[in-house]
Amino acid sequence: MSRRKVADTVRTLVLTVLSLLIISPLIILFASSLKGTRQEILADAGSWKAFIVTKPTLQNFVEVLSPDSMTPFLRYLLNSTIVLVLTVVLTIVVSSMAAFVLYQGRFRGKKLLLAGITALYIIPMETIMLPMLYEVLNLGISDSYFVQVLPFVASPLFIFFFYQFFSQVPSSIGEAALIDGAGPFRIYLQIYMPLNKSALATVAILQGMSMWNQYLWPLLSVSTDNYRPITVAIASFFGSDTILWNLAMAGSVLMMLPVLIFYLAFQRYFIASVMSSAVKE
Repeated sequence: MSRRKVADTVRTLVLTVLSLLIISPLIILFASSLKGTRQEILADAGSWKAFIVTKPTLQNFVEVLSPDSMTPFLRYLLNSTIVLVLTVVLTIVVSSMAAFVLYQGRFRGKKLLLAGITALYIIPMETIMLPMLYEVLNLGISDSYFVQVLPFVASPLFIFFFYQFFSQVPSSIGEAALIDGAGPFRIYLQIYMPLNKSALATVAILQGMSMWNQYLWPLLSVSTDNYRPITVAIASFFGSDTILWNLAMAGSVLMMLPVLIFYLAFQRYFIASVMSSAVKE
């Protein structure tokens, strides 16, 4: 066997081992969700038995999704879906429009404004949550879908992201459309947006995953089951006296599946976006 084949074999084995280590928590999660009781999960924890299911059952999923469950899981799932869809759509619209104006606009201080917007990204969300909570309470929009959506639609990161992608579009295309009588909005909607589908998919994936995993802000700003997201539902299984591991594992699987499907549906655009950014001069 040649040295190259040996090197390829070793590389494959190393990558396989690393991949198994990375996905091992997911394997344990799926396996634990199919185990019958909390005691069985705890008994197998810390050993190779955590990866094995001897008597698989769907009872945990049935109990979590039951209308008589201690937690209205389906309602929380619907709330998270509504918040995700609204936030992703509004983020794409608002951030892309802002980026287009910054790119095509002719006004003084444009570069300074772009630098200021980009600098806002370094401010941690946790540092401004209390002032934001004070404002939404005064505005009377707490405990609603709006309070979970509005703070996230104008993202500095995604404005800069769209700006970078718009700058890769040849300016001659926009100039030709302008000579033909197209207005700025038509140029934005029919030229720049269709040419940056990978950017749209990337923003949808990143923002969707971020919103799906939101916990602290909904916990502070939402007080009723009518608007709480699924992350709060998972946390409700961790009580002060006992932890319902079997239900928490089943709920975590149900929480993970939609965003996994969402990612798989748009992954080719996401990969194209990363590759395009990598080769950009």
